[in-house]
Amino acid sequence: MDMGNSSLVTEFFLVGLTKYSEIQLPLFFLFLGIYIVTVAGNLGLVTLIGLNSHLHTPMYYFLFNLSFIDLCYSSVITPKLLVNFVSKLNTISYAGCMTQLFFYCFFVSAECYVLTVMAYDRYVAICKPLLYTVTMSPQVCSLLAVIVYVGAFIGAWAHTGCMLRLTFCDANTINHYMCDILPLLELSCTNTHINELVVLTVVGFDVGVPSLTIIISYSFILTSVLRMHSTEGRSKAFSTCSSHIIVVSVFFGSGAFMYLHPSSVLSMDQGKVSTVFYTIVVPMLNPLIYSFRNKEVKVALKESLNRKTFS
Repeated sequence: MDMGNSSLVTEFFLVGLTKYSEIQLPLFFLFLGIYIVTVAGNLGLVTLIGLNSHLHTPMYYFLFNLSFIDLCYSSVITPKLLVNFVSKLNTISYAGCMTQLFFYCFFVSAECYVLTVMAYDRYVAICKPLLYTVTMSPQVCSLLAVIVYVGAFIGAWAHTGCMLRLTFCDANTINHYMCDILPLLELSCTNTHINELVVLTVVGFDVGVPSLTIIISYSFILTSVLRMHSTEGRSKAFSTCSSHIIVVSVFFGSGAFMYLHPSSVLSMDQGKVSTVFYTIVVPMLNPLIYSFRNKEVKVALKESLNRKTFS
């Protein structure tokens, strides 16, 4: 990524999550606790799926990728936020800011796509069970994973590449706790019209297409479930889908609230709160939701703990 540009700014100052110094330390411990749970939960889920062969199925393959993505993009944001809570001078270099922006956009886009693929996986499993093994073969799953990461790279490069063309003159105080797109656009002393169009187009695609795909998938799933005569079959189908629906609702809801509003309607403080949900809270919730609501994961965890105890 070429960091050489016409910007006069060499570093940015981050305002942080709040300006009130008396709550900085409590927030530090709160977000430190959230980050520890996030790392432990996602790393634990990645390890659990990797070590248990009966979890080597398409559903858990994509859950493995989801946990990996959550672990990475939480680590792109939270450590810097924690430093900001205890540091008097919250600065980040221009190159560091653009790097954080790129990886943040990359992992958020990847999460959008992998949640979409997971919805498609549930659609095939419930609506076309006899074709599931063929439709979701290892080769197809690998191809879908490649599409997820390539699509995320293209979106992240579009945002970051457009940001690199802007000039930042005197204003270098970012009213945020991270290098996000909209706060950076506010600081530019050049025209940001192209950037705003890119944001609307890319974010609109990243939210709109996955949302539409997920809605269509679950429409077919609901239709198939209602046709089931077995109560046990219905219960199992709803159980496997409920965790995914909860995660999708929180993630896409907070993301759309942040980026698909005109800047005049959404204040930056509201934007910070919204960003906290899908950059810090959602990565923590995902492994908890999938662990506590998934019987196979709980069984695998008990077996792994038993093996460790008796080894």
